[in-house]
Amino acid sequence: MYGRKVKLRFLFVSTILLILILTVFLVLKSLEENVVYFQSPSEIKSLTELTNNKIRVGGMVKKNSINMNSNEVNFIITDFKNEINVTYSGAVPNLFEEGKGVVAEGVLKDRNFFSATKILAKHDENYMPPEVKAALEEN
Repeated sequence: MYGRKVKLRFLFVSTILLILILTVFLVLKSLEENVVYFQSPSEIKSLTELTNNKIRVGGMVKKNSINMNSNEVNFIITDFKNEINVTYSGAVPNLFEEGKGVVAEGVLKDRNFFSATKILAKHDENYMPPEVKAALEEN
């Protein structure tokens, strides 16, 4: 039927294809473990099933909601429709304050409580580093 060259070429191409498929599968599987989904408080309230996967919750820090203890910070993230209470242990970023945007990464305890392991304070689109601002003012 087929000659020896054709059989070897088919075996080579099949092996390369199998290795490529296996590599893509392993890369996608490893990335799946590191994916952190972003959700707003409204999306969390509408969840049908809670999981213990790590997620990010984002919104604005509600006015008069920050309560700092010696080693714990409690505050409320709102999207102006729904709210979620957040507990965080650790140092908060300098940009973290009431009325500003924030993203908290952690685990949901239930639809109203979130235990954060990381706080990311967001700045607005007009933010400019002080060094750049000083350089522009000189010119």
